[in-house]
Amino acid sequence: MASVAVLLSAGLDSAVLAASEARSSHVHPIYVSAGLAWEQEELAALDRLLATPPYRSLAPLARLTFTVRDLYPPTHWALRGEPPAFDTPDEDVYLTGRNIILLTKASIYCAQHGIARLAQGSLAHNPFPDAAPEFFTAMGRALTLGLAHDIDIVTPLAQKEKSDVIRLGVELGVPLELTLSCMSPKDGLHCGVCSKCRERRDAFNEAGVEDRTRYAVQPAR
Repeated sequence: MASVAVLLSAGLDSAVLAASEARSSHVHPIYVSAGLAWEQEELAALDRLLATPPYRSLAPLARLTFTVRDLYPPTHWALRGEPPAFDTPDEDVYLTGRNIILLTKASIYCAQHGIARLAQGSLAHNPFPDAAPEFFTAMGRALTLGLAHDIDIVTPLAQKEKSDVIRLGVELGVPLELTLSCMSPKDGLHCGVCSKCRERRDAFNEAGVEDRTRYAVQPAR
């Protein structure tokens, strides 16, 4: 069985991606810690998720570190845990160089462990420059050249909306309520008031799937 590394954050998209890839490949999940406010909650959610049936065939989680605390100002919302509000646009949550950081660290791991395929969970209509198809192609070429090891960056969900991913997750038996989308989680609860909670709730509604997420405050819609 071929191997694939999957950038896994406990979010809906990457959780469903990992379960999907596990049907045909030996999945090596990678979590990259960057020093962001929600990571402790994210890792706790990831531990719960990986204990469930869709993930039992995965390799042990590789936990890597690539801090941005020396790049972002101390007042940055992602360091302080003060995310943009419920109805703010996607562009307001852009983290400069986020995918560059994740892919670089994960690709070095892949080169060291003989893995050529690296999967990332970007969806359709992602507005950020480091989520464009041409970026992933160019990044893969640069990393292949720089590491002297083939790195094929793939985005299997790139034609899907989040509602499509939810439906796929149901089909795969992913416990979606254990995934974590929130930028200000606490004690295992989604805050219910950040824009990522709004995006999550809207996607469940669009998918026609019951949202069993535990929210501290029920989202406004």
